[in-house]
Amino acid sequence: MTFVLKSAVSALAVSCGLAMMAAPAHAYTLMDMLRGDRQRTQSTIFMDQMPPGRVAPRGGEGGSLGGLDPEAPLPKVSGPRYYTYKTEALQFVDTSKFADPIVTGAVAEVSPAGDSEPVVQRRFLAQAKVRANSDVAKALETYYSDSRNPLVWVDGNQISERAQSAMAALADAASVGLDPADYAVQAPAVDPANPDPAARDRALTQFELELSAKVLAFVQDTVRGRIDPNKISGYHDFQRKAVNLAPVLKLARMSPNAGAYIASRSPDSEQFEALKAELAKLRAADSNEEQVVISLQGLLRPGDSSSEIANIVKALQKHGSETLKTDHAATFAAYAGGSDYSPDIVSLVEDFQKEHGLKPDGVIGQATVRAMTGGDTDASKIDKLVVAMEQVRWLPEDLGSRYVMINQPAYMAYYHNDGKEQLSMRVVVGGKNNQTYFFNDEIETVEFNPFWGVPQSIIINEMLPKLRSDPNYLDQLGYEVEVNGHAVASSSVDWYGSTANVSVRQPPSGDNALGELKILFPNSHAIYMHDTPSKSFFKRDMRALSHGCVRLANPRAMAAAVLGTTADDVAKQIASGQNHAVKVPQKIPVYVSYFTAWPNKDGVVEYFDDVYGRDAYVDKAFDATTKARGAQI
Repeated sequence: MTFVLKSAVSALAVSCGLAMMAAPAHAYTLMDMLRGDRQRTQSTIFMDQMPPGRVAPRGGEGGSLGGLDPEAPLPKVSGPRYYTYKTEALQFVDTSKFADPIVTGAVAEVSPAGDSEPVVQRRFLAQAKVRANSDVAKALETYYSDSRNPLVWVDGNQISERAQSAMAALADAASVGLDPADYAVQAPAVDPANPDPAARDRALTQFELELSAKVLAFVQDTVRGRIDPNKISGYHDFQRKAVNLAPVLKLARMSPNAGAYIASRSPDSEQFEALKAELAKLRAADSNEEQVVISLQGLLRPGDSSSEIANIVKALQKHGSETLKTDHAATFAAYAGGSDYSPDIVSLVEDFQKEHGLKPDGVIGQATVRAMTGGDTDASKIDKLVVAMEQVRWLPEDLGSRYVMINQPAYMAYYHNDGKEQLSMRVVVGGKNNQTYFFNDEIETVEFNPFWGVPQSIIINEMLPKLRSDPNYLDQLGYEVEVNGHAVASSSVDWYGSTANVSVRQPPSGDNALGELKILFPNSHAIYMHDTPSKSFFKRDMRALSHGCVRLANPRAMAAAVLGTTADDVAKQIASGQNHAVKVPQKIPVYVSYFTAWPNKDGVVEYFDDVYGRDAYVDKAFDATTKARGAQI
């Protein structure tokens, strides 16, 4: 019996956060439970207002099936889904109030250089037709409706040097991970001697308004991102940044170098700069560089033989660090093309695996092969960099001098203090059917010897089938069950009725699914960091195995870091055996992020598998946005 119970508890130890499984549209969701929604739905019956200590018997009233087929499919709690991206609506800029149409004299403005430059007649601005999103349209309408504001990009009867500078900056948008096609403006072919001044001025004012719209769009995009992450999926949760566009055109006009001003609006964090530099390097690289291919089926173990050994050695020579090459110079020099996976080559592989955060056992599987071959082609790396640069824009401009970064594709968590990484550790994140969200919050509390409150998603999706077979299931495991806030035996609950008013929790213990502690940053997704009794999972290279929460390989060290205390103090808190919470002295930002390309503490960009396939949805959103923006009129 003991073995059975521990096995069951071990299976439940993966449970944390939300279980995200496909469900019919009418299914009762965990968000309904969190909101306190107690309305009946087509397929959900509630155990409402049961008297204390009394639970409706199966087949009876007050939460029973009431005639429904007990063999009907079990209910499921649904989770977030991915969307077909809906682009931001574009509208025609209201030009009806643009400028004074009776400007007859040679109106002049003084440039930053002190020169007096003639300004083209503005009467045709009201005839220009440009579409933009609501924020850009508002900024255009505010600027050009004020007749005191001179044109920004046109001097007399031609486009200005300022315009040329701005267009060059927009054409270089790819260097900061944006698409130049989104900001392209065609300069009008203007002949100063054109016998038709009206046609000339009409073309120039159309160009003026188009370039201003593109500059504003670029500034907005480079600050907040060109797509709305919340429209990608329910797993994305961000407060989209508000970008102050009101002063942009005035500042561009007043700047001695409009292009430099526009370019300066891109993020300047060290992470963004590292991604930008890597992008430039890859685009400048020789695309015809030979790729080393390792065609390995299954696992290659020490002592085995394989015709791929030659490619493995070649790949390690190409992608191994200088330290690795130096330490194993004799092995490289002695290798004569054999197929034996010899001890010397095994040692070489083990050190390579250690450098790349893989299990250093000398066993070559697909994760090791991917690392040996550089993982991605240059083209796929470029795509990951562009997505990562977009995602950086969703986060605060300044991550802070002290914060925790969790990068799901890397299966790692990092603690930064005084702007430097001081702690890193392996983590387990949500599986593909139980994905961890992408959001940021603030760490507030560390709870020691925690109870594990079982989410409704896990009660319904995983426990309910067992409970219908054996109502004593939770009693046997030592779980605590309540109905409407009153403690009851698991065996007394009508598990064929609704679980809406049923709560289940696991008391603190060595087998508790949350282990010794959890680190809380309260959020609507019920996600937090925690310990786990399932330590073996941290030895795996692929660690998308939880129900959504983040399991820490060294939770005591992370708790000590965020509490600003020592590991010994954390150990004492745990040793008390009592469930209690300690607030962190100062709230700490936590970024539960998703980057398939991200710089390490040395500024070297590393690449990771897109475990949830999210980058593809970002790419689709990019394509949809560029297509929508291309339809100007």
